[in-house]
Amino acid sequence: MLILGIESSCDETAAAVVEDGCRVLSSVVASQVDVHHRYGGVVPELASRKHIEAILPVVTDALYQAGLKKDDLDAVAVTQGPGLVGSLLVGYSFAKALAYGLDIPWVGVNHLEGHILSVFLEDDPPDFPFCALLASGGHTAIYYVTGFTEIERMGQTRDDAAGEAYDKVAKVLGLGYPGGKVIDDLAHQGDPTRIRFKRPFLDRNGFDFSFSGIKSAVNRLVQNDPEGMAEQVADVAAGFQEAVIDVLTYKLMQAARSRNCGYVVVVGGVAANRRLRERVSQAGAEQGIAVHIPGLALCGDNAAMIAAAGYHYLQKGRRGKLDDDVYSRVPL
Repeated sequence: MLILGIESSCDETAAAVVEDGCRVLSSVVASQVDVHHRYGGVVPELASRKHIEAILPVVTDALYQAGLKKDDLDAVAVTQGPGLVGSLLVGYSFAKALAYGLDIPWVGVNHLEGHILSVFLEDDPPDFPFCALLASGGHTAIYYVTGFTEIERMGQTRDDAAGEAYDKVAKVLGLGYPGGKVIDDLAHQGDPTRIRFKRPFLDRNGFDFSFSGIKSAVNRLVQNDPEGMAEQVADVAAGFQEAVIDVLTYKLMQAARSRNCGYVVVVGGVAANRRLRERVSQAGAEQGIAVHIPGLALCGDNAAMIAAAGYHYLQKGRRGKLDDDVYSRVPL
């Protein structure tokens, strides 16, 4: 089954063609980072306008790279939510119209499920069941996954998502937007032991997160000694990153032990973080738990993961209807 995936939940316009839910024939992503950089974050109205400009060229390019015409498609899968409503509506409306015109089925996909199933686009996916850490700019949660569409949330952030905390700390430190990569790069130049931040484990036997306290601690340091912090910015970045990753790694491994899982998965934009990949892989090796993390191209928002999830939705008999609508927030 050849499925066209479309993703427009935030500030990336993406399209991909995936065969049978596992073989990526093409994947195209148009980023808006340059548009939003000057504002220090995503501006929803600007994002929506850019999606309108990019959606047709991106879909056309995805079909071209796959060596297909639109009439070759068997179905369309599109992100339905959660995300920015204006952005979602662009991709969702386009997908519905395209599928209707081609007289093929289409299905709306939960963006978070797409991230979790992105690991099945790799050559060596995990077996079921597994525990998944999804960490991105808008979401941080741990899930227990027993099947392609059987996903249970075990815990989630109570305030800032991990990626959101990275972006806010980067802004406080004057590093610009987006903050994830710049802090990761800078942290590798610093000493994570020089400035130690508290680890907000909350309940050590539970799986919820809280990152607003670490962000506030960085802000207080900068406000109290701006000149001194400017000279130690690499150490601040390293200390902040180590605190966040300590919590993410501990909670994921604790979740796997609680469910007797032999596999863990890390997905979402923060999964591209080098230190997180190192720490989780090290913890997995020490505890005899297999670690699966998608390649960098599948960590950020992309349409291949939406097409993969859509394949399994369609296999379960799900179909979209013309009066279906997008949603900004929904529990998985």
